[in-house]
Amino acid sequence: MKSKNKLYVTIAGILSLLSSLLPTVQAEDGVTDTEIIIGGVLDLEGRSSGLGLGMKAGIEAALQNQTVAGRNVRFLPANDSYTPDKAVAATQQLIEQKVLLFAGNVGTPTAKVVLPLLEAQQIPAVGFFTGAGLLRPGKGDIINFRASYVQETKRVIDAALQNGIKPTEVCAYVQNDAYGMAGVQGIKEALQGQESAKETVAAIEKVLTLPGDDIPRNGIAPVGTYTRNTFIAREGYDSLKTWETSHNTRCKLIVSVGTYEAIARFIAYANSKAEPWIFSAVSFTGADDFRKTLNKFNIKDRIIMTQVVPLPDSELPIVQEARNALGKNYGYVSQEGYIVGKLLLHGLRKLETDNKPITRANLLTTFKGQQFDLGGLNMDFTNDNQGSDFVVMTQYSPDKWQALQDSVWNAWLAPQQKTPQAD
Repeated sequence: MKSKNKLYVTIAGILSLLSSLLPTVQAEDGVTDTEIIIGGVLDLEGRSSGLGLGMKAGIEAALQNQTVAGRNVRFLPANDSYTPDKAVAATQQLIEQKVLLFAGNVGTPTAKVVLPLLEAQQIPAVGFFTGAGLLRPGKGDIINFRASYVQETKRVIDAALQNGIKPTEVCAYVQNDAYGMAGVQGIKEALQGQESAKETVAAIEKVLTLPGDDIPRNGIAPVGTYTRNTFIAREGYDSLKTWETSHNTRCKLIVSVGTYEAIARFIAYANSKAEPWIFSAVSFTGADDFRKTLNKFNIKDRIIMTQVVPLPDSELPIVQEARNALGKNYGYVSQEGYIVGKLLLHGLRKLETDNKPITRANLLTTFKGQQFDLGGLNMDFTNDNQGSDFVVMTQYSPDKWQALQDSVWNAWLAPQQKTPQAD
C-alpha cells in the first residue's frame, strides 16, 4: 500500500514539474469557460437612438440562446449617443471589461475615433453600421458586412443620369462630419468623368479637402450641410439655392447623407418652399424611423432610399429567420443587426467545427479570403474586407419602402420644368 502511495506522489510530482515547465496559455479576452462576450458601442439614448436600438435588437436576436464550444454567446452593448467623446469612453469601458471584439457599432464619426483604440489593442471590428471608406480597408482588423456609401450613392446617381438628370443637376445635403463627407466622396466618384461636371467635381473636391468636422462647408459647392445631432435645415438649403443662382443651374436630385430626423426635416423645409426636388437617402438614415418621420411631416413622394439588406418580402432564409426572431422589432436596421450576429456565429462555429481555439486571430481567418453562403446571402471576402455588395433602390410610400420603379422618374421630373418658388 505504501509503495502505491509513493508511486502516486511521484507521478503527481512529475506532473507538477512538467506543468511548471510548460508555457502558460493565456485565455483570449472575452472568452471564458462559460461565455463568449461581444461588445458594441451604439446610440441607445441620443437623437438617433432608433439606429442603435435596431442594431442591438438584431444582434441580440441572432445570438439569443446560442452556444459555441459549450459557451453562451453574449452581446454587451454600451451607449455613446452618437457622440465621439462618449464613444471613446464607452469603448475604453468595454475594453476593460475584456470583450472578444466589437460588433455593430453605429456611425462614421464615432467609428473614426474608436478604430484607432481597437487597432492599438488588436481587437477586431466586425459588422459596423456604416458604409464609410475609413473602414474599407481601414487600419486594424476590420470585417464589414454592408456595401459602401460610394456604392449606394453611385447607384442612385447612375440611375438619375440614365433618366435624364444632368450631372450639373445633382446636389447634396449632408451631415457635416466624416459620415457626410464619405457620402460626398461617393457623389464625386459617381460624377467624375462626366465632361459637363468638371466644375462641379472641382467644387466638391474643395469641400472634401477642408480638414476637420463641423467647419464651414456651405456656399462652396452644390452641397448643403448641417451639424450632427441638430435639425436646422435652413443654412444647408440656402447653400444649394446660392449654388443654383451663381451657376445658373437647378438642383433636380438631392443626394442626402444624414440621420432620419435631420433629413426628413430638410425635405419638409424644401417642400415648404415648393421645391420640386427628388431626394435620395442612404441606408444609414434608418429606413423605418425615416418613413415614420416622413409620415409625421405629411411628405408624400419623390423620395428614394438605398437599402443594403434584402426587402422584407424576400424569400431568403435569413430574412425569414430575422422576421421570426425579431417579431415586432423587425425592420431594415434590426435585420442588418441580425445578419451581423449570424456572420459572427458563422465564424465562431467554423472554429468549433475545425476544433480550433476561439481567438481573435483564428476568428479573422474564417472571414478573410473566404466566400460562403449566409442564409441565402453571398458573403465574399476574397478580394477585400467587405462581405456584401448588395444595394437595392426603394421608393417611399406611407406604409412601406417598395422597390423603385423606373417609370416614376418621368413622373417626378415633370414638375421640375416649373420654376421653384423664390425664397
